[in-house]
Amino acid sequence: MRLIIAEKPSLARAISDALPGGAQREDGALRSGDTVVTWCLGHLLEQAPPDAYDPAYKQWRLDHLPILPTRWRLTPRPKARGQLAVIRKLLKQAREVVHAGDPDREGQLLVQEVIEHLGWKGPVSRLLINDLNRPAVQRALSRLEDNARYQPLYRAAESRSRADWLYGINLTRAWTLTGRQAGHDGVLSVGRVQTPVLGLVVRRDAEIRNFQPYPFHVLWADLAVANGSLRAWWQPGEQHRLDEQGRLLERTPAEALASRLPGAEGQLTSLESRQKRQAAPLPYSLSALQVDAARRFGLSAKAVLDICQRLYERHKLITYPRSDCRYLPEEHLTQARSVLTSACALDETLRGWLAGADFRLHSKAWDDKKVGAHHALAPTGKPAELERLERAEADVYRLIARNVLAQFYPSLITCEVKAEFTILDERFRASGQELLQPGWKPLFTTRDEAPPPPPLSEGESCRVTASAVEDRETRPPEPFTDASLIKAMMNIARYVDDPDVKRTLREHDGLGTEATRAGIIETLLERGYLVRKNKALRATRLGSGLIASLPEAAARPERTAVWEQRLTAIAERADDPAPFLAALVDDLHGLLGSADTNRLRQAMATAQGEAASSARSPQRKPQRSRTTKRSRQRKPRTQA
Repeated sequence: MRLIIAEKPSLARAISDALPGGAQREDGALRSGDTVVTWCLGHLLEQAPPDAYDPAYKQWRLDHLPILPTRWRLTPRPKARGQLAVIRKLLKQAREVVHAGDPDREGQLLVQEVIEHLGWKGPVSRLLINDLNRPAVQRALSRLEDNARYQPLYRAAESRSRADWLYGINLTRAWTLTGRQAGHDGVLSVGRVQTPVLGLVVRRDAEIRNFQPYPFHVLWADLAVANGSLRAWWQPGEQHRLDEQGRLLERTPAEALASRLPGAEGQLTSLESRQKRQAAPLPYSLSALQVDAARRFGLSAKAVLDICQRLYERHKLITYPRSDCRYLPEEHLTQARSVLTSACALDETLRGWLAGADFRLHSKAWDDKKVGAHHALAPTGKPAELERLERAEADVYRLIARNVLAQFYPSLITCEVKAEFTILDERFRASGQELLQPGWKPLFTTRDEAPPPPPLSEGESCRVTASAVEDRETRPPEPFTDASLIKAMMNIARYVDDPDVKRTLREHDGLGTEATRAGIIETLLERGYLVRKNKALRATRLGSGLIASLPEAAARPERTAVWEQRLTAIAERADDPAPFLAALVDDLHGLLGSADTNRLRQAMATAQGEAASSARSPQRKPQRSRTTKRSRQRKPRTQA
């Protein structure tokens, strides 16, 4: 018997459907002739707890640290024992085993650790599938490889798993025990990913709390030109007091100029007109969908993940959702018309979008070279009866279908205009945008666009019809929300300065994965490190105190970049796991030595004081812009 072990049931079904003959359902498996396809349920095994190595470790004590296993052990996850028993039984009957994990580092680990844990000594082949369409799976089945080729990938994933255990177990115990000495009764969890994410929020909150607003001033003028009117903004020169962004810090020069502007004439001295062509946004990865759904519908990252799982597993309306890819297999393009026609048939909104699709178009979304372990989220083609879904499910489904449909719409084409006028020897700038071809844009917005600027000619004259000085005030950064925190995790390189670290973080998709980012946020909320206030995510006293008590290196994302560099080298046979883990152990000794009761006590006290201060301070009301009397005579204008 040939036994194929898939990473998940959906992959097992796709493999079984691609085998000749019908599949017969068995307990935890599908049989097709001499081939049996079984599956994992995500990770069936996990790193054993410390007391599995020594019963004394059941009691948390500082003098036990660091805990360093010499022979690593895995233990079944509580809900995995039944499926493990199925796989164990099937392995005893097998003559050949095929590893069908996802074609990535974690996919290699997830299945191979089960094969090794259950003691299989026979041959293992590797089946690599990133497209669940039957022809693609059949091709993959005809190109099995020797699993030994992927041993370095497995060792890299295994090293990551062990390193996360060493880091999380030892630092969590150290800070929890130190916290008890400082008067905190509870676990202080520290992790390689969750703690830097918490650090992002803590630092953003500090920026907001410490922000010192200051006023600045802008002067606008409404101009009459040959073919209409528009609004232009004064560009003060360096002889005036400006901030780093060129904003005017003194009102007097603006007032003096404003008093001379009524009826003044000038000339358009510089005109730049540039046509811009913009392709439709790509189909969604999970994180990109979480960002958009949070902004559009106010859904949390976990809510979007849960909705996608239901759309995938219960309703069978979308493809596998935990994907970090925004591209689709080229083979899907040939079936796109029939798939989308069926998917959109029962919903008025989707039918309207479908009617405008041109299936002769071929966007850059269809690219086999950019499809990784999974492809972008897409409708399966099953007719979607959206009135039978929960409202949030229907909303999320429409987003997924919309972004795939948008690939069959022409590009958005606009003409961007930048004009500079000289009036009373001073420079005024105006800008605007003319819509030449709406393309895919109507699928994404129903808002009215700003009116385009009137036709302009360089050298033409203008006359000031109205002007005003507006008083404004700088604003602090916005607090993180689910959407902006997920986006920060996706683009974590923006939050580091070192160029090498930036490059590594960009190459490895930031902090966390598509499958874990929502869970990280929820974990920080459940552990009391974050709290939701309306849509904002704010650090609690506990979260702020923990970050303040940790060494800076433990609260920033740079460590992930360093780890990824080493793990990539292991996966590419350029490094060995032993030196990587040895370097981590050395690092742990230093980190554990920095656990300090007084520092933690002081950090908690400081965080409590800051929280109390924030609670007492009155909420700042938005300031209304103050203008001169001439602002009452405003005329229709374009946006600046």
